[in-house]
Amino acid sequence: MRLVISPAESNRLDAASVEPVEILMERAGLGVALAAVDMGVGYGSRVIVLAGAGNNGGDGYVAARYLQQRGVQVKVHALGYPRRDYSPARLAAVRAAGAGVKVVDLGGPEPADLIIDALFGVGFRGQLPDDVLPWLDHPAPVLSVDVPSGLQAGTGLVDGDAFVASGTITFHAFKPGHLLGEGPERCGVVDIVDIGLQGGDPELRLCEFEDAPVAQRPRTAHKWSVGSVAVVGSSRGMVGAGVLAAEAALNAGAGSAAVVCPGAMQSQVAALTSGLLSKGVGTGDSFSVDDVDAVLEYTDRFDVVVLGPGLGGDDGFANEIVAKRAGKLLIDADGLNNLGGVDPLADRTGPTIITPHAGEFTRLTGVEASYTAAMPVVDDAGVVILLKGNPTFVLGTEQWVVTTGGAELASIGTGDVLSGVVAALWSGGLEAETAARSGAFWHGIAGAALASRRTVTATELAHTVGEFL
Repeated sequence: MRLVISPAESNRLDAASVEPVEILMERAGLGVALAAVDMGVGYGSRVIVLAGAGNNGGDGYVAARYLQQRGVQVKVHALGYPRRDYSPARLAAVRAAGAGVKVVDLGGPEPADLIIDALFGVGFRGQLPDDVLPWLDHPAPVLSVDVPSGLQAGTGLVDGDAFVASGTITFHAFKPGHLLGEGPERCGVVDIVDIGLQGGDPELRLCEFEDAPVAQRPRTAHKWSVGSVAVVGSSRGMVGAGVLAAEAALNAGAGSAAVVCPGAMQSQVAALTSGLLSKGVGTGDSFSVDDVDAVLEYTDRFDVVVLGPGLGGDDGFANEIVAKRAGKLLIDADGLNNLGGVDPLADRTGPTIITPHAGEFTRLTGVEASYTAAMPVVDDAGVVILLKGNPTFVLGTEQWVVTTGGAELASIGTGDVLSGVVAALWSGGLEAETAARSGAFWHGIAGAALASRRTVTATELAHTVGEFL
C-alpha cells in the first residue's frame, strides 16, 4: 500500500517537519537531478530548468546545481525570481548561480535534451500564464517536479493546457492528481522520493500486490466449504451475463456456482456451460415479484448472491430481493438500475457490496460519479462501493484506489466477470472491502495479461482470472 495525500496534507507535512525547509528542498532537488540522470542526462547534455518563484522552483534550482556539478550544460529559465531575501527558494537560486548555473528570464524555447518543469507545484490553480504556453510544444522530454505544471494536484483536472511529462518526481506520497482525471496521461512514470517527511492522513490508499489477498483453501476443503456463489439474472437477450459472472466465480476460487434465471431461459443457460448449476424460476423469460420467494429459497444455501448480471427490467423484483435477502449480497448492473435510488440499500440488514460504473452510480444517486460523491452513500447506506472505472475506487471504512487494468477492459461483459470474481473472494472468507479491492486488482491484472496475448473478451477474461486466483 502506498498513500495518496491531498495537496493540503502535503503542505501540512512540510510545515510540521522537524527539519528545515532548506534541507527538504535539498533532498528534493537531488532526487530530481538523479531522475534526470536516469532519463539519460550526462556530461555535456543540455538541460533547461523552467523555474517558478516558489518552492517548486527552488527544487529546480537545487537540481540545476547538482547537474551543473556533474558537467551538464544547465540553464534556468525563470518565471519570476524568488522574492523573499531569505526564503529557501531564494537561497537555492543564489547557490545555483554561485555554482555557475546561468539564470535568465523565461523567454522562449531553446534547444535542449531535457526540460525540467519546476514552474508550479501542488498548490497550482487556474490556467498557465501565456508566456509559459510556447514551452508546452518543446520537442524534448519533460521531467516534472511534483506535478506537470497546469495540472491540479488535487483533482487531475486541467484548465486550459498543461505539460505532458515523460516522468514526474513527487515527494513522500502520491497526490490524487497523479491518478485521477488527466493525470495518468500527463504525468508519465511517477516516482516517489523520500525527503524525510513522516506519516500523513491519506486521501486514498493505492492498492498493491500485498493489499490484494486471495482466499485460502484448507486441506479438508469441499465444494460447499470454500465459497458458493449464486448469480440471479440471465433474462432473455442477456443470458450470457449471468453465465459469465458465475464462471468467473468458479475460476476465482468458488467451490460451487449457480445461475438462477427465469424458467424459460434455463435451457439456454445449461447449454452455455457444463460446469455450473442452474435453476429456472417461473415460466417466463424475465423475473417478476412472484418469483422472489422461490429465488430466495433456492439461493439460501449460497454464501453470496450476485443480483443483476442480465437481469433486465422488472416490476419490483430487485427491490424485494434486496429487502428480503439477509445474507451477503453483491448488486451490479440492472440490480442497481431497478432499485430507483439508495433507500432500499439503507434498509438492508445484511452485508452489501455494490459495483456500479459511472452511469449506474448516477442513475442510482442522481449525482455525478466520483469517489467523494460515493462516500456519503457508503456512510448512509452501510454498503461497500466498488466504483468501476480507470482508476477504480473501493470505498468502505477506508478509501482505496485500484489502478490495474486499462482500456482493454472496455468490452461488454467484463463487469459481469468482475462481479463474479469479487463474489468468489467474498464467499471464500475475505471481508467485503478486502474482497472488493482484491477482486478489482486481480481483474485488472488478468485483463492486462490477456491483452498482451490477444484481444480481451469477457469469455476469455472469465477463464484468465484463474491464472492468478
